[in-house]
Amino acid sequence: MRLVAEGDSLLFPAAVRRLAAGRGNESARRVLERAALTGREREVLRLMAGGLSNAEIAGRLVLGGETVKSHVSSVLAKLGARDRTQAVITAYESGFITPG
Repeated sequence: MRLVAEGDSLLFPAAVRRLAAGRGNESARRVLERAALTGREREVLRLMAGGLSNAEIAGRLVLGGETVKSHVSSVLAKLGARDRTQAVITAYESGFITPG
């Protein structure tokens, strides 16, 4: 409840991995390639896929909370994702993140 109240999405990494397992979605690969994410945005997406909240990502990358929000927003915009869950699914489907 606190995560959602703070504007974060609740992700269940195990469920997302099961959903994406075995998929090699070519269109998701193209979306990720066209997105041209920066190195930092790629790091943020990896941590999002790990189920970390914005605050946890900020701590891990030694960034401010607003900076992380900015990176997350940029990742969502570049991927054309409406929320964190959709961005993470795209990352798994593209092969950018692999289950396990």
